[in-house]
Amino acid sequence: MTRLLISHRTGYDYLRRVSLSYNEARMTPLTDSQQVVLESTVSVSPTSAAVATYRDYWGTRVTSFDVQVPHDRLEVTALTTVEVSRMDRIPSEDEIAGWDRLQSGEVTNEYADWLPQTALSEPGAEVRGQVRDLVDGRNPHEAAHAVFEWLKTEMQYVQGVTGVQSNARDAWQERQGVCQDLAHLAVGALRSLGLPARYISGYLHPRRGADIGESVAGQSHAWVEWWDGEWRGWDPTNSGPVSDFHVSVARGRDYRDVSPLKGILSGGGGSALNVTVDITRVA
Repeated sequence: MTRLLISHRTGYDYLRRVSLSYNEARMTPLTDSQQVVLESTVSVSPTSAAVATYRDYWGTRVTSFDVQVPHDRLEVTALTTVEVSRMDRIPSEDEIAGWDRLQSGEVTNEYADWLPQTALSEPGAEVRGQVRDLVDGRNPHEAAHAVFEWLKTEMQYVQGVTGVQSNARDAWQERQGVCQDLAHLAVGALRSLGLPARYISGYLHPRRGADIGESVAGQSHAWVEWWDGEWRGWDPTNSGPVSDFHVSVARGRDYRDVSPLKGILSGGGGSALNVTVDITRVA
């Protein structure tokens, strides 16, 4: 079990004054069977913003707000204390769904949101062909891990090669990308095999050896979950299972379902973005 205090601040400095804006923030971690949010607040500046919250279709807590006074800067700060307790274990053969079950109407209906490709996850014919060869003689759980091993050998983590709008095919063409790209490619590869897969956004504490009470520069991060009898998590960027130092914020089909902050505005003429994530292990 790990208890983490997370401060996530996003600020926009506009080149010209904005007359009004409408926004959505997905910056509050999930509460589920593996993590519990103990305290959470989201604050907005200018303080005149009208703020509301709701759960979206995917179960993510969304803070929606509109600012209808002229402003030169927008800042959103999320402060959360969350307790994470994950178990990484090898499932027994009885716990793994077979290929016949994955192809059954019951499973394809229940997981219909997580099987179709999206514009960001579609990996292309070359990737589809290569991962299909990984299935031979393997059950779905083993096939998923074969996909992750294949990704590890084929892809490099390199910043600046892709952008926020890049898709799995773009990353594959370059054989490089960041966590978002590796997650999209992993999701697309898994779905191409008939494995339900979803894109996860959240936070990663980068230093397991940090002392209790020590604040470190954290990271907004992305990884995947797939279903082969139950949902399991994997971090393609770090080539390992999701741990107590991963904090899930949102689940979706791809990045577009989970982007931390998005909106529309009138005016502005461009902006400078500043994002900081500080994570403190408190237990």
